[in-house]
Amino acid sequence: MQTNKILVFLSLIVVFVSSSFTKIQDYQKGDKFIVVLDAGHGGRDPGTMGGGYKEKDIALKVVLSIGKELEKNPDIEVIYTRKKDVFVDLYKRGQIANKANADLFISVHCNSHNSQAHGAETFVLGTHRSQTNLEIAKKENSVILYEQDYEKNYGGFDPNSPESVLSLMLGQEEYLDQSIELAGLIQNKFTRELKRNDRKVKQAGFIVLHQTVMPSVLIELGFLSHKKEGAYLNSKKGQQEMALAIKDAILKYKNNLYLNVDNQFYVQDTPNSQAVEAVLSDVTFKIQIAASSKSIETKPYNFKGLNNISKVKENKLYRYFYGETSTYSTAKNLEAEVKQAGFKTGFIVAFKNGKKISLSEALKLAAN
Repeated sequence: MQTNKILVFLSLIVVFVSSSFTKIQDYQKGDKFIVVLDAGHGGRDPGTMGGGYKEKDIALKVVLSIGKELEKNPDIEVIYTRKKDVFVDLYKRGQIANKANADLFISVHCNSHNSQAHGAETFVLGTHRSQTNLEIAKKENSVILYEQDYEKNYGGFDPNSPESVLSLMLGQEEYLDQSIELAGLIQNKFTRELKRNDRKVKQAGFIVLHQTVMPSVLIELGFLSHKKEGAYLNSKKGQQEMALAIKDAILKYKNNLYLNVDNQFYVQDTPNSQAVEAVLSDVTFKIQIAASSKSIETKPYNFKGLNNISKVKENKLYRYFYGETSTYSTAKNLEAEVKQAGFKTGFIVAFKNGKKISLSEALKLAAN
């Protein structure tokens, strides 16, 4: 019977994820990097009440502070699953992120325990490495019990069943590497700059992360049940510091993903008219617009609407190029196009028989 429930749950998830991908394909993403911020719990669900503090209130204040800081960046769009004290179903939180075709989903929570446990930890979706992780996931997943028709919405998922929780991982590893990278950046900010106790990056079966089709993390800011830490997280100072640390980690992740590399091949001399107009059969010019340690789909929505994007892996970096031409004059026009699109540091790169050469060498060939 339990197996049948899991199979039904998985089939519903497949339908859900497939429909989400369909919507994403139909949605033409704009120029902005989209971050969905999720304040855990809310409304009739207070979350943990450790130390007399309410998790739902602290999570919301931190999320609003993160969003306020991120919104100072014109190329970032922030979407909230809630901006006030209301209850939002877990599956709807994922739907919000998927419909927005978000680049990141970040869920913020607080912890509690009947011991002196303290410190920050950041979770990605995965199998439980310990009983402690399982219990944390079960506690957060039990939020669905506040929802109407939760058995229907989650295909009979039982938050208290280890089998149900483990079933979440099947087929959900596509964004794991990026999620772990973001989680690591967040933990580094917490521990190295704020000197919070480091409870590491961990994996557990959080259903709210399972609902999303993008890199996603769940942050446990700390333990409200710990007298000193609870007071810190309930303070304006503590909330602002944690929010700034998360904001900085998001920006670093974004910069790592789209890392533009300085041009090593610019020539200072203006090429003569013969070189500008010459057509070279074995030399092509492209415009490098970005480089990244991660492989990114060469779709227009990832590159500010530009088509004709190509990708080359060079050592540990993926380099992204716009256009291709055999004349330098056309290459200059392509360079102007990428700068108008927003890639202000885009530059011309030359290739001879598929191998990169210096721009000065290419122009000398054109002049001969």
